[in-house]
Amino acid sequence: MGLIEAVCISADKGVIKIPLNEITLRVGWGIEGDAHAGEWHRQVSLLAGESIDRMREKMPEIDHGMFAENIVTRGIDFSGLSVGDSLNIGDDVVLEITQIGKECHNAGCAIKRTTGECIMPKEGLFCRVLEGGRVTPGMSIK
Repeated sequence: MGLIEAVCISADKGVIKIPLNEITLRVGWGIEGDAHAGEWHRQVSLLAGESIDRMREKMPEIDHGMFAENIVTRGIDFSGLSVGDSLNIGDDVVLEITQIGKECHNAGCAIKRTTGECIMPKEGLFCRVLEGGRVTPGMSIK
């Protein structure tokens, strides 16, 4: 079992997301107020805090949301997960993994310009919301 380290949203795609104190996930839609919400397979993105730590060795100023991730986890080994697996956050939220990694939509995007490398294409998880609810940093994820 791991923890939610941060939750982030943005109004536009391809830009850095802003960390918040909480987010609300809606079934079949994603995160309220986030640009990636909608009726598709990449409603929510997750990135391991351990991956962000590796990038901080190169750029200590890197903060949550800079890779356009919605949820930062800590203590979950993404390498053992597969498309179709479920992630449970707290007592209510259930996400289904729909994609692992992605093709970067723009080689010169704001994320890559800011961080020097976008790790989401290699290390990010993408999910759809099966059961919604509120998510805050510190909640459990398994």
